[in-house]
Amino acid sequence: MIYVRREMAGEARSPVSAGPAEEEFLEKSFYLDEFHEKTLLFAVAPGPVDEGELASFSTTARELIREDARLIVVVGDAETARKLEGRFRRLASASLSEPLFAEDEERRRRTIVVEARAAEPEIESLLRLWSLLRAGPIAVVWMPDAAWMAIARYAVKLAARLRVHKLVLVDPEGGVGGDRVLSFLDESVLETLLGAGQAEWAGLGHRRPLIQVIREGLIDGVPSINLCTLGGLPRELYTYEGSGTLFTLEDYCRVEPLGVDDFREVERLIERGQRDGFLKIRSREEIGEILFTGFGATIASGHLAGVGSLLCDRYRGERAGEVVALYTVSRFKGEGVGAKLLARILTDARRRELSSVFACTTEERAAQFFLRHGFRVVSPADVPAAKWVGYDPERMRRLVVLRLEL
Repeated sequence: MIYVRREMAGEARSPVSAGPAEEEFLEKSFYLDEFHEKTLLFAVAPGPVDEGELASFSTTARELIREDARLIVVVGDAETARKLEGRFRRLASASLSEPLFAEDEERRRRTIVVEARAAEPEIESLLRLWSLLRAGPIAVVWMPDAAWMAIARYAVKLAARLRVHKLVLVDPEGGVGGDRVLSFLDESVLETLLGAGQAEWAGLGHRRPLIQVIREGLIDGVPSINLCTLGGLPRELYTYEGSGTLFTLEDYCRVEPLGVDDFREVERLIERGQRDGFLKIRSREEIGEILFTGFGATIASGHLAGVGSLLCDRYRGERAGEVVALYTVSRFKGEGVGAKLLARILTDARRRELSSVFACTTEERAAQFFLRHGFRVVSPADVPAAKWVGYDPERMRRLVVLRLEL
């Protein structure tokens, strides 16, 4: 289980000045790229919908549609369905039938709403839904007067049937955990949480039915499910921290060498780490070297969880390597992503028959991370001299140097 915090290691220094708008743009553009030509399904809990949050949802829908994403929204009350139809009809070329919520003089306008007449998706409603999506990028599924659990269960079954890229459950309570939201849960943790008395012991007894439905959806094949508030939706979709809880099924973390299709995303994450002051400022050429020697950790359907690299060409004579740019995305803190990255880097170092690896940091937490994994503090003279060519003397005074014999 994880809370919204940050795990990091590697050289760090004072943060680079960057405005919130620039940082938001960098993260949002990465996630929008992920949703390009994908289908996302949203299920909205019944109840009053704040106009400001509805406007924010409309903005999010526009941004996703510009990326050629398809959107399906499942709702239970007529008022919300009416508002969504009114806001979203202009975003979509609608289907062939009359609007469900139109005055007589407006009946020539076409609808984006399909009514669900059963507790589970039936072939008739599925065909109607596909006709809407074939005609335009957005469709609303209306379940008249349905309770939240019925909506969530229908949405999960629909997401599994359609094999959508992502399901987002929009709940007024937001992610699991209350004031201390659990940012990431995989199926093995869900299985434990749903054991006898476990959810109640954790203070989550009232959410057991919803958590059970989410687990069933993962088992049925939904790649990932997010649980958040309507107001927190943009942050959940577009930022590394998120606002709610992300649920996945299988092995949550994979560490593989970076490929060219990863480079843009990894550059953004490294720049984020530099702006936050957790990674050393590097030139474009130095970042390029990291890309071609680095590893990426991904979660579920491709969420970037962390990066790290092993530099060894410049230290070939000493058969040494340097661990650099080891940085873990906030919401996956506590899931061992940093440890998995380091383990993969050390495996590569041994494959290259290196005799030692070292790391440098000005951050106490980063130093403690390396110490927990067998590194020991050494003097700058104990690592290759090439490391210190042109190195900042003032930074050297604050630096902790750590080495691991292989």
